[in-house]
Amino acid sequence: MKKESLTPIAAIEPMLPSEAGFESSGLSDRVLELERRASRLGGMVNPIVLEVITEHMRVINSYYSNLIEGNSTHPRDIRRAMQGDYSSDPAKRDLQLESIAHIDVQRILQNESTSFGDINSPECFKKIHQLFYENIPLSLRLVTGSNSSFREVVPGQFRQAGEAVQVGRHLPPEAPVLEKFLARFQEAYRLDRLNGYKKVVAAMAAHHRFVWIHPFLDGNGRVARLYTDLFLKSVGVGGYGVWCISRGLARAHTKYKSSLANADQVRQGDLDGRGALSEQRLIEFCDFMLTTAIGQVDYMEKLLDLRTMTQRIKAYIEDRNKGLIPGLGKIKPEATRVLEKAFMYGEFERQNMEEISGLGLSVTRKLIQQLKEEGLLTETSTRSPLRWAIPEHAERFYFPDLAPEPPG
Repeated sequence: MKKESLTPIAAIEPMLPSEAGFESSGLSDRVLELERRASRLGGMVNPIVLEVITEHMRVINSYYSNLIEGNSTHPRDIRRAMQGDYSSDPAKRDLQLESIAHIDVQRILQNESTSFGDINSPECFKKIHQLFYENIPLSLRLVTGSNSSFREVVPGQFRQAGEAVQVGRHLPPEAPVLEKFLARFQEAYRLDRLNGYKKVVAAMAAHHRFVWIHPFLDGNGRVARLYTDLFLKSVGVGGYGVWCISRGLARAHTKYKSSLANADQVRQGDLDGRGALSEQRLIEFCDFMLTTAIGQVDYMEKLLDLRTMTQRIKAYIEDRNKGLIPGLGKIKPEATRVLEKAFMYGEFERQNMEEISGLGLSVTRKLIQQLKEEGLLTETSTRSPLRWAIPEHAERFYFPDLAPEPPG
């Protein structure tokens, strides 16, 4: 019996555009613009406010990354689940749990990234996959096999012999050669061998090449996006976490998926690089990813401008007092000044409350109590500073179009 031939390691080349490819493309300019604008974004607001926004954006990132995979659990329902309020519908509850698992992995990657070692290693991918899959319901770990039977995805385990997959027209490497492809992947994207803008381009190229290898039975897209988050953070792209690329990818999901598929194409003649895959299509994919990233930075940059944020805080207070926000009563107009100061400085001491509000002490205390009860300010104790916050009812004012309005 003739032995089945396995995918040759050269089938994944090129891992990065050639020098000629870099020179003929606009990738270096794209990276320069991204780094410049992202760096400026990271310095626009107080570090405390950045921390608050980063925590808020984990829900948004989870929503959009899971939306790409077909899970449309709205941020409102994700936040409810985070407070222990789950849907009575088992299927919706499972999707809420999936979203929470994704948020938890983001938090771990943000706070414990140094414990992951080489971010391009098979061990890192396994750890990301395991952290996600070991915390989602069994119903979401089952995939349908070629004979319509169900197979369970094992957290942190690469595809095994006999677990062939197909992604569109692309047939990923067979399980027996996954280690060789991942070793090549790790070598190609070593950060200590990449200089300047090539590190950021590598983050984008690696996103496709990881999906091309498709090492897990399921969950490759989510792992790829979490890994790209980690890669961009590791190479020092400014403000990452305050902005997230998944929002842009989800909002352009048709283009995202077609760009991924196009980068699977084989070399298109002598002018298309020297690898088995198309260099031009890889360049186009990297350009799409960088353009998407720049768009998300631009979106957040406009929103975090102090002048425009002040205008939106004022609009929120005015709409409340016109009765235009269901479920919320009126609030003193002086709340605008309090929330503006909280946004500017991240937090303020309690002894400064009266001066900031311009009201008497007893009235100020009542106003602050209302702001706390409604989630517009938070505290860690009765003596701690009061911190700016983003309650759901104010999100569409503070960050318009961040996520779609909840259904119903």
